[in-house]
Parts: sequence; structure tokens; C-alpha cells
Amino acid sequence: MRVFVTGASGWIGSAVVPELIQAGHEVTGLARSDEAAAALTAAGASVQRGSLDDLDSLRAGAAAADGVIHLAFKHDFSDYAGAGRTERAAVEAIAETLVGTDRPFLLASGVALVSPGRVATENTASSATGPDSARGGAENFALEYVDRGVRAISIRFGVSVHGEGDHGFVSQLVTVAREKGESAYVGDGANRWPAVHIHDAARAVRLALETAPAGTIVHAVGEEGVSTRDMAEVIGRKLDLPVVSVAADDAAAHFGWIGAFFALDIPASSTRTQELLGWTPTGPGLLEDLEAGFYTRA
Repeated sequence: MRVFVTGASGWIGSAVVPELIQAGHEVTGLARSDEAAAALTAAGASVQRGSLDDLDSLRAGAAAADGVIHLAFKHDFSDYAGAGRTERAAVEAIAETLVGTDRPFLLASGVALVSPGRVATENTASSATGPDSARGGAENFALEYVDRGVRAISIRFGVSVHGEGDHGFVSQLVTVAREKGESAYVGDGANRWPAVHIHDAARAVRLALETAPAGTIVHAVGEEGVSTRDMAEVIGRKLDLPVVSVAADDAAAHFGWIGAFFALDIPASSTRTQELLGWTPTGPGLLEDLEAGFYTRA
């Protein structure tokens, strides 16, 4: 299958591209810089220059492919509404190109805000339904194209997609711990974050591309929920810092932009995904990767 991948040189994309190539697929990755283009070429993929703001490049990539995996997203928390508008426009450009083809269109999403306080499942609908909602309501928007002949599939990733080289949420928590001189959790630390190892996530994406039916919601989640206190304790031990509790009202002041996320209890299940795709997560857990020092090396 000829697969067009946005975000191909990003953290998740850098694992998805070799996973696809090793399975015999031909990959073209969207690249907005010379560095990204070089990384894709080294991985064995073809390169299409462009960006999420270049809708013509997205249309061209989708038109030339047998399937599309859309992983790119502007993680700009200073203008999250603007990032959502960009996302919705990108999804529309790709989906409109695929109308009537029955080709797969995989859209990256997340489990974080699907159902805070209770376990999110693949049957839990996202409440983000409009252009001004989280991520531009792109998940529900993309799934609307199923009725127009697009095999649209949502891939919801765990809050932490972890592994050596990750510079995401957990890395930010380590940065805050170093700056504050203490490793903190919110309240009693019983709130949970779902997690998945990067290679397990990449395999779930590939299997969904190959086999998931139109309209499917896939949960790339290896661990239903890792307690934030356990995370803080490992970070504290690896950095030789005290571990403390921070009141919920003080989370934003202590952690900055990530405080609102770190205070949430957002477990998620992948039982249905594992059954549907024949996918069994086998990679190390989040605490194992923290213990390995991937996030806390100087």
C-alpha cells in the first residue's frame, strides 16, 4: 500500500514509518524542513515537502496514496484554538480528496479529555463536536466522512507515548522537577494517566491501517492508568529530589501549562482494540522507562 503520512518525522511518526516499511508498505512523508526530509530519506521513505498550512500539499499527498495516516498537529498551547482550526482544515483537505475512494484515513487523536474521571473506552464518544472545540472537533468531523466513502479511523493515543527519546509530557514533568527542586504530584496522586510504549503504538497504527473497519475508534493504550504519584516517586528517586504533594488549586502555578493535565484522572481501556486488531502491547511500561533513566539523564 502507498501510504501518505503527516507528522512522519515526529515522535510517533518516526516509529510508524519504519513499522510500515518493514511490513512492505511504501511511505511518503510530509516534510516542512530539510532536517525532516533527510530523516525520512534515511528511514527509506519518499518525501513530499509541505506543511499543515499548505493544504494543496495535503491534497496532493492524499490523492497519490492508497491510504493516509495523519499524525501531525500543532502543539501550540499558547494558541490552542488556532491549532484546532488548522487541524480541522487539514482534515477537511485530506478527507475531501478521499471521498468516494473507500481508502483508509487514520486520524491521530487522544484519550485525555474523552471522559475524565472514568475509564474511556473505544465506545466512548468524544464531546468535541465543533470547530471551536478541542482539536477543532477533528475526530468527529473525520468520522462523518464514513458516509461519503472514506474509511475514516480515529487512533486515540495514550497520554504518554513513551520510550527512549521522548520529549513529551513526561519529559516536561522531569523538567519541572529539576526547576523546582522537588518532584510533585497533585493531591493524593491517585489520578491516573494511560500510557503506551512507542513501538506498541506504531504497531497498532499499522494494524488499524490494514484491517480496521470504517468508523472504528482505536485506543493505542498499553496501560490503562499509571498513578501520577508513582510517576513522581520514580522521577524523584532518579533525580535524588524530595517527592511532595501539591494542592489542586496550586497545580497550574507549580507545573505551568501541564498542570491542568497532570491533575486529571483519565484512565483508558484498549480491550476492544486488542480484540479487533489482534494487538497485544509487549513493550516496557511507563515506570520501567522512567526507571531506565530515559527521561532523567543529565
